[in-house]
Amino acid sequence: MRVEGPARAPLRVAFLGCGFAARLHARALRALGDDVRCFFASRDAARAQAFASELGGKGSFHGYEPALASSEIDAAVVLTPPPQHLEWTLRGLRAGKHVVVEKPPFLHASDFDVVEEAAQRAGRRVLVAENYHYKPLVRSLRRLLAEGAIGPVRYVFVNALKEQRATGWRASSAEAGGGALFEGGIHWVDLMASLGLAPRTAHGFTPNPAHDGPERDLLVVFEFAEGAVGALAHSWDTPSPLRGLRLSRIYGRDGSIVFESNGLFVAVWGRRPRLLIPGLLRDLTGRVAMWRDFVAALGSGRETELSLVQARRDLELVEEAYASLGQAARRET
Repeated sequence: MRVEGPARAPLRVAFLGCGFAARLHARALRALGDDVRCFFASRDAARAQAFASELGGKGSFHGYEPALASSEIDAAVVLTPPPQHLEWTLRGLRAGKHVVVEKPPFLHASDFDVVEEAAQRAGRRVLVAENYHYKPLVRSLRRLLAEGAIGPVRYVFVNALKEQRATGWRASSAEAGGGALFEGGIHWVDLMASLGLAPRTAHGFTPNPAHDGPERDLLVVFEFAEGAVGALAHSWDTPSPLRGLRLSRIYGRDGSIVFESNGLFVAVWGRRPRLLIPGLLRDLTGRVAMWRDFVAALGSGRETELSLVQARRDLELVEEAYASLGQAARRET
């Protein structure tokens, strides 16, 4: 006879900010059913109420402070513009809440020192919402490389070129905190760092140096500790066919892998040729897997798959790429 353990209480999360990211996270959390209850906070009370109604929320708050002060909330999800991430992460910890902070987590890698100290003092956890680490594509690539499907890796080429119009706060360097590599490209940096190879250095090159604002085009060259070399071509100003379908490749000593950059397919030519469809019909973005990991980790106290050490390394690589351009001063301080 099977004896069930005590039921775990649902995790109650408050989204600090009601925008595009809040919708994406709330929709992903629907897959977890009753394990999570969502609340929405905005400085516009009507907006918070509308999001709660549209996305199945259990309640709303007029302002972020009331959400953090509420005994109904276990964790805050920081979805403000990046320059405000550090402030609201620290406020959440002081209020006794766990904090999940959207990418890019903070403006500087050194901010992690302040956050880790505050989390330890509060006895709470800080998690970074980097869904690319959890994508079925990345998990498939990580598994293939670990099993030696193409032998020792020599080259990694990732195509992240597309034309994307920045709107809202993302169109302002002051509100976004940096350029396209910082605001969105950090996801692709995490992909490069999540393949099972250890990046040692990152060097940035730009085809069109920006003189009136942050960059929107950057090639980042990575050196890996295992001896491989990688190149990430990232752009918000370069059109690609079919609204962003792009091909990327990994070359090894014994074969190669070609994959659609968003994760639609992976084709392997090597010791055992095969075609994989890692996530077309199931969690293509990795957000459901990310939240499932987060909720389980907060409930059990175990570590998450993406650690703060890894999230910090992602931001350090972005900083290295900018520093190699002599553009560190373009980042807002």
